[in-house]
Amino acid sequence: MVKLLSVGMLVLFFSTPVLAKDYVEHDGMLMDHGDGHLMDMAGGMVMGQNADTLPGGCDSIAETKEITVHAGHQYAEKFPGRMFAFDTQEFKFKPCTKLTIHFVNDDSVRHQWMMHGLPKYLYPKGMFHLEITGPAKISGTLILPPGDKTYLVHCDIAQHMEKGMKAQLKVGKGDGDLPSIPGLTASVVPDDYKASLPELIASAEALEKELASAPPVISVAKAPVDVPVTPSDNSVISGVTVVGLAIGLLVAPFLARKFKGMSPSEIIATIFEMVRMVFDFVLGLLSRLIKRVSPNKDKILPEN
Repeated sequence: MVKLLSVGMLVLFFSTPVLAKDYVEHDGMLMDHGDGHLMDMAGGMVMGQNADTLPGGCDSIAETKEITVHAGHQYAEKFPGRMFAFDTQEFKFKPCTKLTIHFVNDDSVRHQWMMHGLPKYLYPKGMFHLEITGPAKISGTLILPPGDKTYLVHCDIAQHMEKGMKAQLKVGKGDGDLPSIPGLTASVVPDDYKASLPELIASAEALEKELASAPPVISVAKAPVDVPVTPSDNSVISGVTVVGLAIGLLVAPFLARKFKGMSPSEIIATIFEMVRMVFDFVLGLLSRLIKRVSPNKDKILPEN
């Protein structure tokens, strides 16, 4: 029973990414907290919004632009070794442009579109910030400063930028390129993929030979115990094996898509997390069944 529940949960887990998503619109739910800070209780936030005040050096708004930026795991597939990314890695606008960003989170985790280096007299801490827990959408507006400058845009959630969610926004001609922009500029610390799968297998075989050549461990012999195996036991084992192979063939495409671009260590960590989720679900289910049966034990047991 536990094995069948575990298999069912694995199938549901791996099939989840292909299900349709309902996107929540947070634009009409935000409360104004002052100083361009908008926020709601459902995981949406805009910081540094400015749709009216011109930055110093801007006599008027040069042009009005709107862009839609998507964020999610699927956009990192084209960048080996990356886990998250924006669908666009570079943006270019004229100085003094009034820019509205529609930020769409395609994942089921929290993502940000954060822009640094803006004038602090107008933007608190020199930052414009969109944040949303997805799948959802949120929008915000700012007026870009004058001059030629390149601004960093990234997600500041722990490890999201390091895993690829990083871009650059050039005002005018910009003042150069930023490092480690996926698909655009070289990394500060280049990735190393020297440890290929054949090399890992060779290392495992060498370790196995080393263990086999180690001195044997002396143990006290015990009398063998015959454990009868009925034909039904064999049939159950073979049946579970066949079901496991069939499920493996079904989920293989989802596994290949989910693990694409991950390093071996990231794949192992992800597998352990999946196993932990399945065990937590099974234990929780068994606990609820026991609690449901326990209050009725007096009715089930016959009276003496």
